[in-house]
Amino acid sequence: MAVYTHVSDQQFRELLAGYDIGAFARAEGISEGVSNTNYLLHTERGRFIFTLYEKMVNPADLPYFLGLMEHLAERGIPCPLPIHGRQGEVIQHIAGRPAAITSFLAGKSLKAPASVHCGELGRQMAKLHEASRGFPLRRANDLTPVRVWQRYEKVAQVSADAVFPGMRAELEKNYAHVAAHWPGEVALPSGIIHGDLFPDNVFFTDGRSSGIIDFYFACNDFFAYDVAIALNCWCFEHGTEFNITKAQHLLRGYDEVRKLSGEELA
Repeated sequence: MAVYTHVSDQQFRELLAGYDIGAFARAEGISEGVSNTNYLLHTERGRFIFTLYEKMVNPADLPYFLGLMEHLAERGIPCPLPIHGRQGEVIQHIAGRPAAITSFLAGKSLKAPASVHCGELGRQMAKLHEASRGFPLRRANDLTPVRVWQRYEKVAQVSADAVFPGMRAELEKNYAHVAAHWPGEVALPSGIIHGDLFPDNVFFTDGRSSGIIDFYFACNDFFAYDVAIALNCWCFEHGTEFNITKAQHLLRGYDEVRKLSGEELA
């Protein structure tokens, strides 16, 4: 469920009075997603996405997220384009929360992507990394090992071994390995990464990538981290069986646009 806050038709009518995208026709709640309230917004001129940012999103980060989407869209990356109101504003406030309207992207995410889709993802990810150059804002990664560990420590004693016996020790052993081998801040080529390129955030039309959505984990970090996230969530079958063919397609697709160094591959 991704409609946490109900927005009435009258609220949409009042909101759209400040835009030049046509009068309100109807709004449909979107069930996908876990963090924010989303509606498919129909006006006389077409379809748009309305997002109401819930508590998981820091309002101070919104200029980064929305500005990045605009920066990328202007450079040919198929991503939502924030819509400006008549006064030039992008961020609105409804029901005590920040909100924004973005363009609608055609296509659908895939439940079971094939190797060809992994290659397409690799190309689009590399294009995103290249297109993000020059974006002036910076945002730290909330999901570095240190930050993840800080969150883990708050719940580990209560819940880890309740999931299955020995889980806490297993997690702590794995964290020690990751922390010991994690690249330093300047060790690898860095820039802006998407940070959440799971299959449900990439749209396809006729086998080609038609859009990338959900930039609310985007941040400044090393590019190989984005690649590693994608390998984990696109190239394993049933969660445990590594599909090397899919991984090869993903990495080859990425290399067509931006060549990965030996250090990055390692």
